[in-house]
Amino acid sequence: MKAVAKIKALKKVSGYPKYLKIVDGINAAISDKEFQKGDLLPSVNGLSAELGVARETVVTAYRNLKDRGIISSRQGLGYYIENVDTNQQLKVALVLYAFHSFQEIFYNSFRTALGNDVKIEVFFHHNNPQMYEQIISNIKGNYGMYVLAPIHHTLTQQLLSDISPNRLLIIDRFENLGEQYSFIAQEFEQSTFNILQQLEPQFKKFDAITLFFKEQSDYPKGIKKAFKRFLKTAKLKGKVEERYKKAAIQKNNAYITIGDVDLWELLKDANSQNFTVGKDIGILSSNDSPVKEIICGGITTFFADFDHMAKKAANFVLNKTSIKEILKVELFRRKSL
Repeated sequence: MKAVAKIKALKKVSGYPKYLKIVDGINAAISDKEFQKGDLLPSVNGLSAELGVARETVVTAYRNLKDRGIISSRQGLGYYIENVDTNQQLKVALVLYAFHSFQEIFYNSFRTALGNDVKIEVFFHHNNPQMYEQIISNIKGNYGMYVLAPIHHTLTQQLLSDISPNRLLIIDRFENLGEQYSFIAQEFEQSTFNILQQLEPQFKKFDAITLFFKEQSDYPKGIKKAFKRFLKTAKLKGKVEERYKKAAIQKNNAYITIGDVDLWELLKDANSQNFTVGKDIGILSSNDSPVKEIICGGITTFFADFDHMAKKAANFVLNKTSIKEILKVELFRRKSL
């Protein structure tokens, strides 16, 4: 029976459901040209008996393949191969926090690296646990590959446990799902602390430092922890504010922004009060953009390379090559600090 040997070989691999082993086995048989377009698949009952699995397990596997356009079914005929070019029909679910500028960089590079034969559908959970849970529940089983920026939530492991490890890539925020899962993520606390230490001589030129950090947001908690630790070790005066308040800018102060709204409001007030950025006030901003390279002679930024992340993610999707990488956070020194 075609594909059975490949499916049985996957029995040795632990960590993902039986129905996905059937899916992967049939895909492997298609790639190895054991199946041609129009070939009949084993019947549900026949494959169930051959593999020693429940009938519903085979039905679930066939439904997965059918939803992705790889197989079809006809009344009285059964299931047959609809498309042997599985890469051409590959659908990728890309789940992100929101369409921030740096995630736009990721998407554009990811789209280019995948090419036109792969379809990407994008979902945003906005750091909302209910929306996050609903999105994952809705997309599971309907896509060939999943690239996901997770919320650190007690339900994450449970929600993702029945997605095959070779079809799921965790990006941006690290979430430990087990040794078999791949990730390309950032580390925030120690890397931010290291960046702040590099800038300690510049910060010491100012009277105090303010970090703008929204608690109820997708801002990484590690950045705030690093900031507080830096103030203590460097013996500098500073505070954390929820957001920048209009006209609150003070001369001889330094500011750290994560969200761009705070940055733009800060710069507007600096301009209205004729403050020179880099002299009268200092600014460090998270994540880079072409605008930050130019405005006010350049804004000093720290960020991970999302273009690199996107290209690695595309390679995972196309080749199912396991990856475990924590991205280095880079510092770009400009005139603002």
